[in-house]
Amino acid sequence: MIINHTLRKVGQLIINMFICIFSISCVYPIAWIFYSSLKESSEFNRDIIALPQSLNFDNYIKAFQNSNLAKYSFNSLFNATVSTTIIIILAFILAYFISRFNFKGRKILYIMFLFGMLVPVHALLIPIFIQFKNAGFFNKRFTLILPYVAFGLPFTLFLLESYLNGVPKELDEAAMIDGSGLSRTMFTIILPLCKPMLVAVGILSFFGNWNEFSFALVLINSDKYKTVSLALQSFSGQYATDYPTQMAAMVVAIAPVLVLYLIFNKKIIEGMAEGAVKG
Repeated sequence: MIINHTLRKVGQLIINMFICIFSISCVYPIAWIFYSSLKESSEFNRDIIALPQSLNFDNYIKAFQNSNLAKYSFNSLFNATVSTTIIIILAFILAYFISRFNFKGRKILYIMFLFGMLVPVHALLIPIFIQFKNAGFFNKRFTLILPYVAFGLPFTLFLLESYLNGVPKELDEAAMIDGSGLSRTMFTIILPLCKPMLVAVGILSFFGNWNEFSFALVLINSDKYKTVSLALQSFSGQYATDYPTQMAAMVVAIAPVLVLYLIFNKKIIEGMAEGAVKG
């Protein structure tokens, strides 16, 4: 009895230690980037791990002065907001019809969307590059929105369809008996019930689109439409790199999504948990 209790305690201690180490490995890189952005270059090169001797915010001023960081951030915000909005609207409509109606080709349509989650993005960069080049879609305001929507739609559709399967169909039938049309039932009765999942998939989609790099690198070479992820490249030189200034730019790049996550992290967990239960 005592041996079993001791073994249980030792097991819990090992698990807790593993969780602590894993948590530190997740949080420390962010903390390292932040306090490294407050160092001078000589201080950073002398010891990249040590804490800064004083708080130096000049790197942030240099980051904005040496690059169009504000403009790139706006481009990222525009692409992420528009593509996320389109993804949520399209995914909800598609998920509703797939969940509620048993029309011909329904399973094939759903499986085709699910296949979209299995295709790696990097395998399609060259075909998409050729198609965009032939279509004249390079360096446009909408250029990045197209692949963001195409690759974000399958995952969002999968989560919303699973969630809608848990919403009773009797609600739709009761609404239609009371004279509610299809669009009104869909958007004024069912849509509010999906709010937890919509918030979760919206934030996850926004994170992915804000941080996206591959499509932005291949499809955009105009300074007018570059995103913040591409802007970080401009701080790396061929022979030397100003790492503290680059760290300051990285802090500016990750700050919006980090703040957004801290504000809505409970909504994300609630949405994913409810989706798992209902699905």
